[in-house]
Amino acid sequence: MKIRSITYFFNPGWPLDESKFQSAGRFLSEAKAAFEAAGYEVQTTRLATVPFPHLLNNHVEEMPRLAEAIESLMPSIGVEYAALGPAFPNVPGSYKTIPEAIAHTQNIFFSGVMADSRNGISLEAVHACAQVIVKCAPLTPDGFANLRFAALAKVPPGAPFFPAAYHQGDRLAFALATEAADLALDAFKGKRSLEDGQKALVSTLEEHGKVLAVVAEKLSRQFKTDFGGIDFSLAPFPTDEQSLGGAVEGMGVPKIGLHGSLAAAAILTEAVDRANFPHTGFSGFMQPVLEDSVLAKRAAEGTLTIKDLLLYSAVCGTGLDTIPLPGDVSADQISALLLDLSTLALRLDKPLTARLMPVPGKQAGDPTGFDFAYFANSKVMALEAEPLTGLLSGRETFSIRSR
Repeated sequence: MKIRSITYFFNPGWPLDESKFQSAGRFLSEAKAAFEAAGYEVQTTRLATVPFPHLLNNHVEEMPRLAEAIESLMPSIGVEYAALGPAFPNVPGSYKTIPEAIAHTQNIFFSGVMADSRNGISLEAVHACAQVIVKCAPLTPDGFANLRFAALAKVPPGAPFFPAAYHQGDRLAFALATEAADLALDAFKGKRSLEDGQKALVSTLEEHGKVLAVVAEKLSRQFKTDFGGIDFSLAPFPTDEQSLGGAVEGMGVPKIGLHGSLAAAAILTEAVDRANFPHTGFSGFMQPVLEDSVLAKRAAEGTLTIKDLLLYSAVCGTGLDTIPLPGDVSADQISALLLDLSTLALRLDKPLTARLMPVPGKQAGDPTGFDFAYFANSKVMALEAEPLTGLLSGRETFSIRSR
């Protein structure tokens, strides 16, 4: 198990208050050293701000300049990545500024709200997120720019995984995102029953959670910075030894994507739910196709489809992540998928995201060609969607009550 990110949440002000960045850098440097001393590899340190429409007082036309200014400060404080939070339906122009900001930066992440419990599902925002995805796709030849954008449904502040991370208020805070798929793989090996495997996973999560929480609480007191918790989303790394898809298959599903996969995903997610540690974020089964060697392989074979991933979103932690799509997919087709995801989030009262990656010049079945250490290459996945018509093609906002 590794710490994927220590994410620091703050309000940097606008114009930027550079002293706040210096404080963030000092905290993250000390935090990284403290967790490493406790025996954990820390892969990245990150910043997450209040949502950029709030930061800019809705003058969202300034957002690309804000993004560039923050990125220019990051090397001096030793921080790799920053998330500037989501666009909001009540600020329609906020979505339109995201592709330009992504084009002018390398390590800045964004998101867009499609649905929340208070306002319901905004069909206009769903379509706006789809437009962002389509406009970002050609920014690089391989469609990689969409790694830095996610569409959000019912995602609260404080989640440490990117691109969904954002802050609320002015109190300083931090949270941990883990890379822990290997814990799930190990927990079920050689066990006599599913219950024994689940108990083993709960136990190991609690053991790590206790150690991490002790270090975090000490940092919280030292720096007067709130500790938001740990997101144990069992995130994978693209090797078979660190594959959550491999964990599902190790439980007895011949290939993830076949029937039985949903049950395995639910068993793993429930173990995370049961474990006693400071929960935050998604804390469940994570299914990023391109970040998991087994998921990538099954998607390439056609065993694992987008419909399967949407189905597993009903019991998993995060939703649809790093999904390679045909380069000619339309915003209207993507909107149909995002609408389904948003409806699941509200009906089941759970946070879900979509990070979709149309690959320019590629069709369904073509191999991907990403050159990125955190990706396992696969094949472009077919999106079985057509533009919606009638009332579902409108731009209204409607409510979906949770069960």
